[in-house]
Amino acid sequence: MKQEQKLPLAGIRVVEFVHMVMGPTCGLVLADLGAEVIKIEPPDGDHTRHLTASGAGFFPTYNRNKKSLAVDLKSAAGREIVLKLLATADVVSENFRPGAMDKLGFGYAAVKKLKADIIYCSHKGFLPGPYEHRTALDEVVQMMGGLAYMTGGKGRPIRAGASVNDIMGGMFGAIAILSAIIQRKATGEGQYVQSGLFENNVFLMAQHMLEGFMTGKPVVPMPDRVRAWAVYDTFNTRDGQQVFVGVVTDTQWKVFCDEFNRPDLLTDPALLCTYLAGFATLFKGRWSIVTPPQDANPAAVERVAELWRRLGAADRVPVPGAGAPGGGGGFPALRHQRRPLGRGRGAHGALRRGGQCGGRGDGGRDDQRPDTPQALCPESEPTAERVLDRMKRFGD
Repeated sequence: MKQEQKLPLAGIRVVEFVHMVMGPTCGLVLADLGAEVIKIEPPDGDHTRHLTASGAGFFPTYNRNKKSLAVDLKSAAGREIVLKLLATADVVSENFRPGAMDKLGFGYAAVKKLKADIIYCSHKGFLPGPYEHRTALDEVVQMMGGLAYMTGGKGRPIRAGASVNDIMGGMFGAIAILSAIIQRKATGEGQYVQSGLFENNVFLMAQHMLEGFMTGKPVVPMPDRVRAWAVYDTFNTRDGQQVFVGVVTDTQWKVFCDEFNRPDLLTDPALLCTYLAGFATLFKGRWSIVTPPQDANPAAVERVAELWRRLGAADRVPVPGAGAPGGGGGFPALRHQRRPLGRGRGAHGALRRGGQCGGRGDGGRDDQRPDTPQALCPESEPTAERVLDRMKRFGD
């Protein structure tokens, strides 16, 4: 019988003190790669479990494939549980406010005494510097770093439509941890690493900063700027939908003109070398998807699906539908993924006695193939007595 291949981080134990999005994203990446991630929660559960409205998806999204432990970190019994667990860990991840972990007795210096080769990752709003003690949120750093300015139009800064900085911060934390694991194999030593929310926003904005440096002109928000390509925008179709059309190479320009039966545009001397500068007005003015001219092929612009089939086939010209999350032009690719978002006992992993993520009542973790994840989100062990009774398992 062929032995199933283990995931890359199988055998790595991660203990995380995290909440919301940034810290949990780091653990999510590590768990998906095969690490055993044990999430420490307060006795009443991570407060992110109970968020509503736009926060309702946080917990189930960023906590799949994890185990969970509900414990009072300020009680003697709770501290005993956590300290024993930390002594068996390879990695610690936290995103508490600056100084909070030290006050609890679980900072890097304290944990290093328990496990000399520990890798300890702190996710913070700001890296060391003048703002390192400030509280930060995704939206705060989007405003500070320029992402909100670039996303909205002039005078209308608006946050991006997802927690991009929190997610990136967690991913950078995971990258730092993976690098430290590799280095530990060579040196035998652990280390302290950090990921900063504000600093990863600056990285996102680097292309615009360098644009200003290279051109000598102030950068313009994305909705108002002159794009690098003339045909690179969202257009309305006659059936009331929207598609994004991007023509960014000479080959795509030829395909575009051929499909819409416009050889005159392809051979127009005025556009032959300068279409990137002049075609946008022509395309959106006297010949557009909304009102094609008499000599255009009407079937080519009748429906979004037809436009996708004609231009998007075999990656000839990018023409995605502009839809809501989970829909639009990207849905078939999402549906085709072999690995689902997760499976488990309900959307919010309700707190109850016994059970861990993975669907096994004894709390064990099965070896999993990359295409068979464990649970959507973890349940918690709510009592100190039950956890102490199971600490032998943590020491295996």
